[in-house]
Amino acid sequence: MSSLVPRVIVTILVGCGIAFLLGAIARSFRHRHHIPHRLRASWFVVGGLMAFFLFGYLVFVSLQWAESAFPLELLVGGIFFGGSLFVWLLTSVSFAALRQLHEQQQVLEERNRQLATEIERRSTAEKRAAARLHYLSSLHSIDMLISASLDLQVTLNVFLEQIVSHLDVDAAAVLLFDRAGHVLEYAAGKGFRTTGVAGRRLRLGAGCAGRAALERRMIHSSALEEAQPCWPQPDLLEQEGFVGYCAQPLIAKGEVRGVLEIYHRKPFHPDPEWSEYLESLAGRAAVAIENAALFNQLQRAHAELVIAYDTTIEGWGRALELRDKETSGHTERVATMTRELAQQFGIEGERLVHVTRGALLHDIGKMAIPDAVLMKEGPLTPEERAVMERHPVYAFEMLSPIPYLQPAIDIPYCHHERWDGSGYPRGLKGEQIPLPARIFAVVDTYDALVNQRRYHDAWPPDKACAHIAKQAGRHFDPAVVEVFLASRWCRGTDASSLEPPKARSRVKA
Repeated sequence: MSSLVPRVIVTILVGCGIAFLLGAIARSFRHRHHIPHRLRASWFVVGGLMAFFLFGYLVFVSLQWAESAFPLELLVGGIFFGGSLFVWLLTSVSFAALRQLHEQQQVLEERNRQLATEIERRSTAEKRAAARLHYLSSLHSIDMLISASLDLQVTLNVFLEQIVSHLDVDAAAVLLFDRAGHVLEYAAGKGFRTTGVAGRRLRLGAGCAGRAALERRMIHSSALEEAQPCWPQPDLLEQEGFVGYCAQPLIAKGEVRGVLEIYHRKPFHPDPEWSEYLESLAGRAAVAIENAALFNQLQRAHAELVIAYDTTIEGWGRALELRDKETSGHTERVATMTRELAQQFGIEGERLVHVTRGALLHDIGKMAIPDAVLMKEGPLTPEERAVMERHPVYAFEMLSPIPYLQPAIDIPYCHHERWDGSGYPRGLKGEQIPLPARIFAVVDTYDALVNQRRYHDAWPPDKACAHIAKQAGRHFDPAVVEVFLASRWCRGTDASSLEPPKARSRVKA
């Protein structure tokens, strides 16, 4: 009985060991495919040792209950040896697994670092791409806004608004280069607290702006001590609170057009991308300035050309008056009256200019009439009258080859046509006669009647107006007569005596 209890306890303990070994062997078999290739040999040896332990445990229990004379010390020694070998192999496998795990962890950490670096690189690239897209969008907006106007002041104001908002600057100004005086003059500014910047004028080479224009390069100062030499008014610099400054020359087609000044109220260190964007903006601004200057020059040239044309036309009119001394001042008067009366019929703009030119040139065809006919004191013979009535045709032949004066032909060619069709040279009737010629016919008759001529004395204005009223519907367009009678030239006369016939025309302006 005394030996039975220890034997039972040993059996229970060994049985538990057998159960654990069976579970370990089963798990090892089940997970054999997950063992790394280089550890499989050691793992199989470990599995063999577990089977050896299982066999040893079974033999030990059997010998215990059989009370065999087999030397248990030998069996126990073998089991201890196998246990030591098992622990050694298990330790080796564990260390190998830990080493592999450590290597994999290092690889994973390295990949994580590479991934973090790549993410940071892509994030930086994305930010740069977004900034570049923003810059390109800004450049496109500036191009659209600049191209929408040829007014230099509007262009500069739009340009500076874009500069201040997209370049993250506090203030900006544009100085235009005056080639004649070799000076830079303030043209526009944005973001300044005071008005002291307006009216600046710098010699080429003076200050940072003058140096930037002279040396054709960007000049940047990032500290107050460096920026002070760039500013001719140190007290104004302190009032504005500027500590950073940048001057970028505006160059188009190899010529300096001005300087863009950038001001910062805090230290600023531009990166290459910012400087590149600034140069792109400056290039566009220079082109815009050049285009506006060319447009202004074109406008001035056009205005000078128009003045030259009109002066020539007026000179032709005065030349005709010098030839026919009795009509002195007639051309200027009828041109003024025709212009005022034409406006009453809605003729404006370019059409009004052509009407005025036509009035100035209304008798240009008389240049082809011989003096013997044009200057004759007495009545004209039928042959001489036929020659005189050719002067509208001569006017057409003289003016029609000139494209600039073709729109003004109506009056010189048709001002002797009559409403009833009895006029010359083509016998046009009613609204076949161009409206400017119908207007001029009334004005020309009025001026001829109220001024001294070789063949009659000057009429009083009321008598001339009465005559024109009687000729409405025969010589003149009734609608034109009605408007003329209400004008300042016939105002104050008896309206009842001036009432034209009831026939009316539909005036087409």
